[in-house]
Amino acid sequence: MQLDIRHNETEQRYEAYQDGQLVGHLAYEDLGNAALLTHTEIDPQSGGKGYGSQLVAGALEGLRQQGKSVVPQCPFVASFIQKHPEYLELVHPNQRGQLSMEERESR
Repeated sequence: MQLDIRHNETEQRYEAYQDGQLVGHLAYEDLGNAALLTHTEIDPQSGGKGYGSQLVAGALEGLRQQGKSVVPQCPFVASFIQKHPEYLELVHPNQRGQLSMEERESR
């Protein structure tokens, strides 16, 4: 089921809604030209439905549209980017090598 992903600039987070109900969020810190992605949380009752991946993908697309790079501090976001290399270009250049190294070690 497709989620509605919304950017809540005031709270510095991307929010996932299913049928008008908040089911999760991805928090970030605005660093100017980059966003530090700090935490992803999905309502436990909504777990196992792929909502976390939809939320991260929606947030990354939103940040891409804003022209921001990302620093994935959240392990879920880092893992998502490793599995979806089309988003690696969004990762701040100083962090890309670290993600690539982690990917090789996990194989």
